Amino acid sequence: MSAKNVVSESLYDGYAQSFTVSEVLFEVKTGHQHLQIIDTPFMGRVMLLDGVVQTTERDEFIYHEMMVHVPLFAHPAPKRVLIIGGGDGGILREVLRHKNVEHVTQVEIDGSVIDMCKEYFPKHSNGAFDDPRANIVIADGKEFVAQCQDTFDVIISDSTDPIGPGEVLFTSDFYKDEKTCLNAGGIMVAQNGVPFMQGQEVTNTFQRLSKLYSDASFYVAPVPTYIGGLMSLAWATDNAELRKQNVEQIAERVAAAGFETRFYNADVHVAAFALPNYVRALMK
Repeated sequence: MSAKNVVSESLYDGYAQSFTVSEVLFEVKTGHQHLQIIDTPFMGRVMLLDGVVQTTERDEFIYHEMMVHVPLFAHPAPKRVLIIGGGDGGILREVLRHKNVEHVTQVEIDGSVIDMCKEYFPKHSNGAFDDPRANIVIADGKEFVAQCQDTFDVIISDSTDPIGPGEVLFTSDFYKDEKTCLNAGGIMVAQNGVPFMQGQEVTNTFQRLSKLYSDASFYVAPVPTYIGGLMSLAWATDNAELRKQNVEQIAERVAAAGFETRFYNADVHVAAFALPNYVRALMK
């Protein structure tokens, strides 16, 4: 395939980002979705599911660090973590950098996504799938939380957008079942789209989570290939103090953890909870 070929994302009508394609590395229609992995000159390797960008080599660190380190450094002692989705391994990689985490269960609906990402995005997981603390379950995330007997300190829902297989991971029933898997004082975070482009997702999620948790809100991160401005990440807990911790408190935990990050730090952590007015207006 010549470098002049272009793939355009299909998430929004009338507005799209495009990638010059150096090579199509892999393409298949699985039992659940259409998976494409392409090589691009600017963003490196890019994975799309049903025409929607899921991850890229160049900017994945922003999303994965913010999805993981905000809840894990906000929680005073996270030992057990549940990941819903996250088949590329980036969330698992970042969670396992926390040495105080004793066990991680990851539930991914499509085992072929994990297999392909191990091959084509090896730096995303960086060996995390082989860590003895990780328990990988190939199952439907909604069914898993409905039947789950275990409990966790932090739950991270790294789902696709609420279309196709990912739609059930944004429902009231899913959030209700998910909370039964959460220990007292635990934190649930979830990918929640780009508010400027997908404002209704913020409204829907806030309405649903605020009925279940005493502290439901969002924090934000600028991920370049999740186009349309700041990305929102849902936050839910019954301990409202966890969202109000200051830079000094978070910085102490970051220093104790002893690992380097490329985007996340204590200042970013605290600032991420400062929401623009247009996002606040969506929280009705």
